[in-house]
Amino acid sequence: MATIKHLSSKNSNYAAAESYLTFQHNEYTGLPILDEKGRPKLRDSYLLDTLECGESSFAMACLIANRKYGKNGRREDVKTHHIWRHPPKRMLIYSCAARTAGHTKYIISFDPKDAVENGLTMERAQALGLQFCKDNFPGHPAIVCTHPDGHNSAGNIHVHIVIGSLRVRTVERQPFMDKPCDWEAGKKHRCTSAMLRHLRVAVMEMCEQADLNQINLLEAQGDHVSEREYWAQRRGQRRLDHANAKLAAEGQQPTQTVYQTELNKLRKQIYAVLNKTTTFEEFSALLMQEHGVAVKESRGRLSYCPPGRTKFITAKKLSKKLEKEQVLTALSQNIQLAAIIQPSSEKKPDKIRKLVDIQANVAAGKGIGYERWAKKFNLKNWSQTLCLLQEKKLLSEDALYQRIAELQTQHDDALAVVKDLDARMVSLKELRGHLVVYRQYKPLAQKHQTVRNPAKFKEQHRAEFAVYEAACAYFKANGLRTLPDLKKLDAEYQTLSSEKNGFYTRYKKAQIELRELRTAQQNVEAFFRKEERNHAVPQQEVK
Repeated sequence: MATIKHLSSKNSNYAAAESYLTFQHNEYTGLPILDEKGRPKLRDSYLLDTLECGESSFAMACLIANRKYGKNGRREDVKTHHIWRHPPKRMLIYSCAARTAGHTKYIISFDPKDAVENGLTMERAQALGLQFCKDNFPGHPAIVCTHPDGHNSAGNIHVHIVIGSLRVRTVERQPFMDKPCDWEAGKKHRCTSAMLRHLRVAVMEMCEQADLNQINLLEAQGDHVSEREYWAQRRGQRRLDHANAKLAAEGQQPTQTVYQTELNKLRKQIYAVLNKTTTFEEFSALLMQEHGVAVKESRGRLSYCPPGRTKFITAKKLSKKLEKEQVLTALSQNIQLAAIIQPSSEKKPDKIRKLVDIQANVAAGKGIGYERWAKKFNLKNWSQTLCLLQEKKLLSEDALYQRIAELQTQHDDALAVVKDLDARMVSLKELRGHLVVYRQYKPLAQKHQTVRNPAKFKEQHRAEFAVYEAACAYFKANGLRTLPDLKKLDAEYQTLSSEKNGFYTRYKKAQIELRELRTAQQNVEAFFRKEERNHAVPQQEVK
């Protein structure tokens, strides 16, 4: 899957872009990494090509265009654009855009699974990036550079496209070009919302034609992590790792190993409350009671305000799952599952714990206080073990082993059914999504057959046709000639969900009892080992 990001720069040093793409840079400071002789270190692997530069370098081509058309002479003028496609839910390459001074970027980064599943290589990604640049930025001096990995070593191949802001030649007008400045020589590149929408659709079409993984870029997906939050998390984790290293050197145990930003903490707090409430009133009241987070609705949109803030944070900035429609859907699903969810107010019985080896721990240096605590601990857990075995009538070793084997079989069978049902539910959900899109845009496709200018009509509705054709391709790939009824799909999904909940209840019940009996079995074995050791000591003394 690939997404696209655009960043502009006003730096007049055009060589800085190529320097960033070819040399190693510190991801936190943006400064080049030097070798032992004080020279910048080249990247281990990259592919780089230029377009519309002739025999000159990218920097020289941009300077010649500026002098020819008398543009970009002021400090506030945008000099270059950097095109960037990056994987969703990962902001791992934002810093390269932010720290390559003076350049606006579009960067294209592919799903790490594409390399294994779809045979994506750096050479193939470079070819896709070059064609993408030719199709969407004709007439602009450009650098196209492919890197094999991102900041977090996820293995995502990504393509940087850096274009000069001035067009050096007049090009043929394309359907996505609105004004003469979009195709005339000497005019500057405009990155409008319509242009970004066109580029997102172009990325989706490119990935579909190349048989690469892709998501719908026209809708938000999952948690929204901004560039600022991403780098706050990276820097916070770095500081935490240094602090934990000092504690480890002093022989102390770190209390926290993963750094969380304030927004990430807020998301987890909201998710925790959302999973155990059934009405919006209960959701907002419990969120305020447990975490001090206020919720308000304005113009059909939800906003959240954590303690210590006066300004609300919109759900759009947190996650797609926390918007009003998704929250109400989750609450309605919780109502259906409320019958099998045990109330948290019920007092849970004490769990049986493993017996500790008092003699071994005392020999290792534990004191008298520990020995007193351990004797009480073992006595309590041994009595619980005996009560459990008597309650379940497992007073012989063979009966205990047989019951554990039966529970293991029940546990494994229920888990296999749960996984199978879950996979079928995921498949039904995907089919339903494509079916909704197909029915929504089928009238548009039929109208396309009757209009006077089909090409112009399709270009005007390019995004809608992209998702419609993706749905048609899905039906064809799965051999669906007759499409199922939407109500039947929903009914089947509800049936599978009910079956899954039933088997999941069996699975959890078997898992809990299995853990108890395995702990009891270990306690029995530990008790008799202790008895044998106590009987063996006097015999050694007699000898």
